[in-house]
Amino acid sequence: MERHEREEYATVLDFLPNGYPFDSRPSHQKTAIAQAIGKKHFVLLELVPKKEVFLQPNEDVYIGQDKRDKIHHINGKLQFSKLTRTAKSELDFVVKSIVENYEQRFVDFFNNAQPLSTRMHSIELLPGMGKKRMWEILDERKVEPFKSFDDMKKRVRLMPDPKAAVIKRIMKELEGKEKHSLFVDV
Repeated sequence: MERHEREEYATVLDFLPNGYPFDSRPSHQKTAIAQAIGKKHFVLLELVPKKEVFLQPNEDVYIGQDKRDKIHHINGKLQFSKLTRTAKSELDFVVKSIVENYEQRFVDFFNNAQPLSTRMHSIELLPGMGKKRMWEILDERKVEPFKSFDDMKKRVRLMPDPKAAVIKRIMKELEGKEKHSLFVDV
């Protein structure tokens, strides 16, 4: 996966129209804050919307280099531990939605994944994918690249749900529980 490429779009996880409750500055100095996740590299971001803009959870916003309609600027990356309770509760739903809407991108991961070392393959880092399953996936993709998650389940015997495995892995990476990052740009 290409690294350090900027996010173009993000999905809002939580919107705080009056800023953070723990911000002790006077209210006229506070700015609205949106906690969001990038749609391509799953980067957790703190966004500042333009004045008079109210954002909704699960709303997609443009954050690229061109003229932005709703976002004034990006404060920077957020750590998982800094997410609000609302943002954390939305995260699973939003990650699942991104994986479903961009299924081919994640199927391509299985089609193109490479070894990390002589002893470990990146496919093995997904929950439920051991050596045996990894070899079956590698053998099947030589025959023909996978077309979808369903195609994978049909062609690889006893395949655990690949979509669920990808979602679980992304969540673990976001929580900072993984040494290697397959999907989240850290």
